Amino acid sequence: MDGIASILVVDDNPKYLADALPMYGYDVTVAEDGLEALKILEQKEGAFDLILLDVMMPNMDGWDTLKAIRSNKKIKYIPVIMITAVSEDQKVVSGLRIGADDYVVKPFILPNLLARIEAVLRRCEWQKESAPKQEINKNVNIDALTPKEKEVLALAAKGASNQEIADKLCVRDVTVKTHLNSIFKKLKVSNRTQAVLLAMQINLIN
Repeated sequence: MDGIASILVVDDNPKYLADALPMYGYDVTVAEDGLEALKILEQKEGAFDLILLDVMMPNMDGWDTLKAIRSNKKIKYIPVIMITAVSEDQKVVSGLRIGADDYVVKPFILPNLLARIEAVLRRCEWQKESAPKQEINKNVNIDALTPKEKEVLALAAKGASNQEIADKLCVRDVTVKTHLNSIFKKLKVSNRTQAVLLAMQINLIN
């Protein structure tokens, strides 16, 4: 994207990112908890291109902060990357359902975070310019999924674990794993999170 991107880092221990990101050309503002972040966003409406949002913080955690951002029509469209120590797929998927654009699991490697920042910013620019959907969408056969696989995927998108999906559908856990493996193969992805993201992209699930 053209110009310097402005990033709001929301983290109760922001020094590393506050020091590192400007070295890569980003303008950084820091908030040390969710309440401070919401105040800054209200005071500086339209000032930020991206929010890096830590999950574990005092006063207001990342999930509640994300919900507040997405429920405010003035700031709801700012892209958000969650930074979390939680790596369980179902919890990450829950965050994506709330409205996160991406996530990075701690401890992270800086080049990985930088690549994700660039990807999210680039995607937002494409959306602003009404560019075509990403190439990955063109190669997906939506009709390839069976009704049962769509049902499994919909439950996964709500953050349900394999066992919770099995209980809901009255099947064995191994059957759920079989369905998920089939879904991954048909959607050409490698894990549950990628499957849910792609399904949301192509409006396969709401």
